[in-house]
Amino acid sequence: MGHSSHPATTRGHTLGAPRLYDAFTNVFFLGRRRATFQALIAAAGVQPGQRVLDVGCGTGYFARLLARAVDPEGLVVGIDPSPEMIAYAGRKAGRASNCQFQVGTAESLDFPAEHFDIVMSSLVLHHLPEDLRVPTLREMRRVLRPGGTLLVAEAQVPRHGLGWRLLARIHRYDRMARMVPHLAPLAAQAGFAEIRTGEAPPWLRYVHALKTGSTS
Repeated sequence: MGHSSHPATTRGHTLGAPRLYDAFTNVFFLGRRRATFQALIAAAGVQPGQRVLDVGCGTGYFARLLARAVDPEGLVVGIDPSPEMIAYAGRKAGRASNCQFQVGTAESLDFPAEHFDIVMSSLVLHHLPEDLRVPTLREMRRVLRPGGTLLVAEAQVPRHGLGWRLLARIHRYDRMARMVPHLAPLAAQAGFAEIRTGEAPPWLRYVHALKTGSTS
């Protein structure tokens, strides 16, 4: 999908070419992209008026859906290390005052502690080196208010349907799914509680967890 030419400083993999990424993703989901991400929004329990952070927002597709869910009274902030992605996301969001984007890295969130009700992230952890994944989740925990919700989604290969599995193999999506095989242990190491997992077919699995106790 191309590399960003001037990314924020990160050891993770940074994508450029936002138009190509959006076009590819729309085709790859075979008409189910919106339904899949709406399922993640429902799983996180997003409500009107909430403050939501989308970590690794890319082209802003997920953030724009989240902005509709929180209504004008809420706020969605999307961050991504790629200036190309952020510029594109801002243009696509237009004048929506409750959907904002800024350049930033997942492992060093430029927000105060206890700032968000929900932190969401999709297809981001596999772009990070293994040693950054738990620290990144700890950063997400830091910016969550007590009782706040984490929902992190990663790739999965559908267990049923030969066509889906062949498509995953052709596009090397199966390799991506193997890069982060287990999400729940990572959330536990980062200090989250009430951890559960789920799926948003066809391509995503997620971990849902809560921040309990203090920021530390």
